[in-house]
Amino acid sequence: MDEFNELNIEENPQPVSLFKSNFEKMIRDMRFVGIFVIIYGAFTSLTIIGAIIGVPFIIIGLRIREAAEQFEIYKTTNQTAALRMGFELQGKFFRLAKIIIIVSLIFTIIWLVIIFGFLISSFHTLYQLDRMEYNSISLFGML
Repeated sequence: MDEFNELNIEENPQPVSLFKSNFEKMIRDMRFVGIFVIIYGAFTSLTIIGAIIGVPFIIIGLRIREAAEQFEIYKTTNQTAALRMGFELQGKFFRLAKIIIIVSLIFTIIWLVIIFGFLISSFHTLYQLDRMEYNSISLFGML
């Protein structure tokens, strides 16, 4: 896969024009996802704790936008170095996104365990209070 010279997207046969339209759509989608992720990261970074999550989102948004730019360069100049760089940047985006997803899932599971533990503790305390009230009412009824 070292040679990309066979992928001349400027040719006009039907399969290549389908490739060209899909390639252009992919570039537009990558730019949209990049902008969305950067904006999401910026809003998340408004707090100090949110910056822990927001800064990596901004970084991955920049990576996918850079990859889209490299693919655009390849589309206009047919330079295989730009295509290779685009794939490398896209790979970095997916690696960082995978790490963020795994860390987010871990934090979500920890958060759910904490909330579930808090709810069980609260229900147990309410149950104990209810039993104490029931016992005190039955004692007063005997007097």
